Amino acid sequence: MLEQGGAISEVARQMLKRAEVHRVAALRNIPQDQQSSLGQFFTPNRAAQLVASIPRLPKSGQLRVLDPGAGSGMLLAALAARALEECLDVSLSLVAVELDSHVMPYLKATLADLKSTVSDCGIKLDYEIKPGDYVELRTGVVDVLSQAEQFDLVIMNPPYRKLSVSSAHRKALSRLGADCPNIYAGFLALGALGLRDGGQLVAITPRSFANGPYFDQFRNFLLDRVNLDRIHVFESRSTVFSDTGVLQENIIFSATRAASPGSVVLSVSHGHTDEIVMRRVEYADVVKPGDSHRFIRLLVDDEDTVTAETMAAMPATLGDIKVEVSTGRVVDFRSRECLLSQPDNESYPLIYPGNVRNGLIEWPRKLKKPQAFAAREPKDQNFLLPQGYYVVVKRFSAKEERRRVVASVWDPSINSGPVAFENHLNIFHRGGEGLPRNLAVGLSYWLNGSVVDRFFRTFSGHTQVNATDLRSLRYPSLEVLEQWGGMLEIALPEQKEIDAKVAAMFELLGGQAGE
Repeated sequence: MLEQGGAISEVARQMLKRAEVHRVAALRNIPQDQQSSLGQFFTPNRAAQLVASIPRLPKSGQLRVLDPGAGSGMLLAALAARALEECLDVSLSLVAVELDSHVMPYLKATLADLKSTVSDCGIKLDYEIKPGDYVELRTGVVDVLSQAEQFDLVIMNPPYRKLSVSSAHRKALSRLGADCPNIYAGFLALGALGLRDGGQLVAITPRSFANGPYFDQFRNFLLDRVNLDRIHVFESRSTVFSDTGVLQENIIFSATRAASPGSVVLSVSHGHTDEIVMRRVEYADVVKPGDSHRFIRLLVDDEDTVTAETMAAMPATLGDIKVEVSTGRVVDFRSRECLLSQPDNESYPLIYPGNVRNGLIEWPRKLKKPQAFAAREPKDQNFLLPQGYYVVVKRFSAKEERRRVVASVWDPSINSGPVAFENHLNIFHRGGEGLPRNLAVGLSYWLNGSVVDRFFRTFSGHTQVNATDLRSLRYPSLEVLEQWGGMLEIALPEQKEIDAKVAAMFELLGGQAGE
């Protein structure tokens, strides 16, 4: 644990060790296919201690706590250990919800051990275990956990799995006004509803809800009910849940049910035991007023702040430069009859993410994907874009890939005539037609610069780049992009040279972007 005001007592340390033994045993006892289907990722001891260090705890009085996906009880153990460490004169009332019968014996053992240990040290603790599905219990599908029941603290490591539009969970949550594309968002929404005034929600979750159109309605639901007050970012994808093989960008955040927002503490560490770097920012720096999407932006250090200021100084939106961005029109499994492995005289180029290379689109290329689109019927013409220059950005990148925003230019000299773009690409165009050559090249360099990539990472924690994200960016003016693009080749140089050329472009802006 990262020490906060002194070493943890030996009693609490041993209690945590026993809880960790229960966690590891529970994890081994769960069938692998069940773990995947339920989205179970149990919180390791050290990560649990970091989560438990986040909430404000009273020096005395009663603290009513809910863990809606308790697993083996590791988070509640870490919270009880903190109460011991800080010698709090509190009465802990814990409610643990757990669905999995395989885990229940370990949860019972952990909570019984907590009660015995902290009672011996003068802290009163009682607990209640509610078996069942938290979403069903809380939405009234099963009348066990009352919607009127409120807590001082809801602490969680929620399960992670996608919810289809037709799923019973998503429908139940939608009836409460929370559209949740993933089960973890449903847990967060219900956790926020379960807080008393002034109560806190503390969770370790994927970062993916911070941006993107899929979570728009959920973000509005959550941020209408709680105000963010602390967000911790992990630089490493692999260390937080290292024994489960999870490769995911995770954050810990806390939010308070309060009338008005205050400032937000942002912190970052490589893993859960490394030194934490902290800074305090205004709430408006995290959730910008007037942002209809309510993206959650994480400017965790001074370089992020400079990047955000640089982006804000860009004078134009896509609308200002009369450019649109849309996803590629070809969904391959729906157009199988039109797909050809090799082009012929009656087909058109078909571009996949694998064709995007070093600022250029290489076509045809030896891939496992089709390289040509045959418009068999008149309706198939709708999948084509007319001859012209287009800027193409990958919608998905590998988790290990160095860049998130990867752009290239389709050069019509590669093949005369229309072109088809597959659905895993974002296409910059002008009214469904191509862009001027210089504008396309200027846009490509801007999008491939480190300024854009770093700014994108301040609000996006996943590898998907949505058209909505690209529309939310700021851009140099049309005149500057065209003038700049006229000085450049389409093929991209090394990243350092790209960034040097972007820096030189700032001079064309008359210093608007700063240094």
